[in-house]
Amino acid sequence: MLKRIISLSISLIIVVTGLILIDLSLPYMSNYLGYDLHGNGFFGVTFANMILALPGLFIFSWLALVLAPFITNSLFNYAELLTTSLSKIPTSDILVMVFGIGIGLILANLIGGPFSRLPIVGPYIPIVLSLVLSIVGAKLALRKHNDIVGFFNRIPNRKVIKPAEKQPDAITGALSDRLYSTNKLLDTSVIIDGRIMDIMAAGFLEGQLVVPNFVLEELQKLSDSADNLKRAKGRRGLDLVQDLRISYKEQVVVVDNDYDDISEVDAKLVRLAKQAYAAIITNDYNLNKVAGIQGVKVLNINELANAIKPLVIAGEEMNVYLVKEGKEANQAIAYLDDGTMIVVENGRHSIGNSIPVVVTSVLQTSAGRMIFAKAVRY
Repeated sequence: MLKRIISLSISLIIVVTGLILIDLSLPYMSNYLGYDLHGNGFFGVTFANMILALPGLFIFSWLALVLAPFITNSLFNYAELLTTSLSKIPTSDILVMVFGIGIGLILANLIGGPFSRLPIVGPYIPIVLSLVLSIVGAKLALRKHNDIVGFFNRIPNRKVIKPAEKQPDAITGALSDRLYSTNKLLDTSVIIDGRIMDIMAAGFLEGQLVVPNFVLEELQKLSDSADNLKRAKGRRGLDLVQDLRISYKEQVVVVDNDYDDISEVDAKLVRLAKQAYAAIITNDYNLNKVAGIQGVKVLNINELANAIKPLVIAGEEMNVYLVKEGKEANQAIAYLDDGTMIVVENGRHSIGNSIPVVVTSVLQTSAGRMIFAKAVRY
């Protein structure tokens, strides 16, 4: 329907243009023939006007019939090529370019206005300035992409917390002017895992937890899956995000950042983390490696779990040095290198010596860890 309307409009423009050209040519033909063909104007009722208008109308109608479909198809083809090219460019880049071009055109109008009154070259100066400054504005805006987007993102729900000091460069060791935020991006896997809620309750995470909209979309797709396991994971993830927002509404933020040129969620996370100078919380091994290669800080929950797991387990045998008596009869006390206390049963007679012991239990409390063991008799 749109194509037909445009084709009809182009045909009408061609026909009207032809009639206007015929009307403008009548005075010249009158001078050549020595007869007033113009009369009362083109839209007058003179017989000469009608004789000249009918062939012209036929010719331009034929041109409209031939050229209108060709011009319409060309316009639609070029529009499709332009749309395809622009769809590959991130939306934020397009908006930033438009912003830069707008600033350039405003400056060109302000600077070129006074020069437009100059003779001969005056009318062309604003045109040249508009072209030059719009190109410069677009390129400069793209180079300052992060600064411009960061300026417009300063709204209450998206605070950026600056560190107290500058960060040293990884290669030269010099202090860098780049500021790192304390924001953490949540990956789909870590949301489904659920342990992030316990870590938040323990108070070990500072800054805001950012849940990108494309992560929520992936959870939504999982929750709508025909596979029971995937559906359960997706619903668990959505429930956890809702619980996080209820329990930590000032710290959990959902943002609408998206990248139309990228289809994979992991790649979108890495780009968002690089632009926002934020860290990614995940337990995905592949995402951990890819983000690390691209210089993005990653907090892996599995690595955290391995770091805080007990150094010893029940049934493990070790050698310890008994340093003093325990509170109960026949007990002796030993210590690990990190200061963890070991209570050894039947070890009082071996105080001052290193003896083999076998761990019976490990008690973890808010005050620390305590290990219970008994001396091994060979």
